[in-house]
Amino acid sequence: MSIAADHATRTHDVAELQAKARDHLWMHFTRQSTLERDGVPIIVRGEGHHIWDADGKRYFDGLAGLFVVNAGHGRRRLAEAAARQAEQLAFFPLWSYAHPSAIELADRLAARAPGELNRVFFTTGGGEAVETAFKLAKHYWKLRGKPAKHKVISRSVAYHGTPQGALAITGIPSMKAMFEPITPGGFRVPNTNFYRAAEMSAPGDDLEAFGRWAADRIEEMIEFEGPDTVAAVFLEPVQNSGGCFPPPPGYFQRVREICDRHDVLLVSDEVICAFGRIGPTFACEAYGYEPDMITFAKGVTSGYSPLGGTVVSERVYEPFSKGDTTFYHGYTFGGHPVSTAVALANLDIFEEEGLNDRVRENSPLFRAALEKLRDLPIVGDVRGDGYFFGIELVKDKTTRETFNEDESERLLRGFLSKALFEAGLYCRADDRGDPVIQLAPPLTIGPAEFDEIEQILRGVLTEAWTRL
Repeated sequence: MSIAADHATRTHDVAELQAKARDHLWMHFTRQSTLERDGVPIIVRGEGHHIWDADGKRYFDGLAGLFVVNAGHGRRRLAEAAARQAEQLAFFPLWSYAHPSAIELADRLAARAPGELNRVFFTTGGGEAVETAFKLAKHYWKLRGKPAKHKVISRSVAYHGTPQGALAITGIPSMKAMFEPITPGGFRVPNTNFYRAAEMSAPGDDLEAFGRWAADRIEEMIEFEGPDTVAAVFLEPVQNSGGCFPPPPGYFQRVREICDRHDVLLVSDEVICAFGRIGPTFACEAYGYEPDMITFAKGVTSGYSPLGGTVVSERVYEPFSKGDTTFYHGYTFGGHPVSTAVALANLDIFEEEGLNDRVRENSPLFRAALEKLRDLPIVGDVRGDGYFFGIELVKDKTTRETFNEDESERLLRGFLSKALFEAGLYCRADDRGDPVIQLAPPLTIGPAEFDEIEQILRGVLTEAWTRL
């Protein structure tokens, strides 16, 4: 077939796919009107840190799919692990039965989790993992003779998932209004956006003092609601929504003290931050705290098969280990044999290639590359940790004035998202909070790729500023 004929065939195939998508596909977190009007990018292949669309154009995957493909695209080894397991045992539930790959993975995850977090409850994704932790916390306190402890505390703008329980923990009002009334019991405290400390009437010139202030707001909420009614505090090591808020020094140590003092469980939501995104297998270790539960998903399989879970401490597990007590909760595909087999192979890759160490060593270089963008008038802040960074965009660097709703609409959806993609960089331009560009590439990249990302961002952000 000639090049021209091949192109014509591919164009026909893409047009057919677009028509089918327009007629039948309901996208996630997507304006369907955009699909109707402009169609949708169709991604057909991945290799390393690149993806290709149906027209053959290559893009840098600056978001690892969705904070997921930590080991990179195109890992034949993971595909083969899935095929071997499917051929041997394609499916069996963990409802009163078990299978080897789930047992082995639970053992390996427990060995990597800090302290006495030794029990693993598998789900199929992150929202389910958070839902599990929420239900488990309420059930735990009932078994401990404190049935009134049902409330949960999380941070402003934090995203913890879309199931009804997880949505109650999510701190983004605009994502919940259309589904109300939702599960009761969710309460919000300030997040750790030091760049916006002054707007929260918080210490803005001392990071450690700001961290203590933010942690103390958790204690204030516990005391206001009543310690006998609060079951758990849900926190991400680095908060995703709003644009990669890292914890100030001492923040999590203070939160741990507060939770212990008031007999409240601490849940580390690591759906994004675990499996090398910040450096260690579990990000709580990077910041020196031991939670009562860790939720995980995404990077555990590098996206090659769906899997999530909740790692639970011996303290929380103990009342469930006796007599006829049962945690009446589970998912048909939680701990799926294929997914857990893929996760085991994925962990092997992490160990053999030293991906966690790679992140720890290269993170300062990644930050330094992005910090170069501070010379642009539209860049207000660069923040994050590991291979997880956000760039906050502002209208005035001196006053830190942000964009109004109409300007954000024109900047993010009207220009930036499309322009970045057309420039060859897939990443997130988000306004859940203030306008931010987020980056979370595969953990396999290094300094040369940091510079490539910076150059693409520089060109697009420079044009964005001229348009404003």
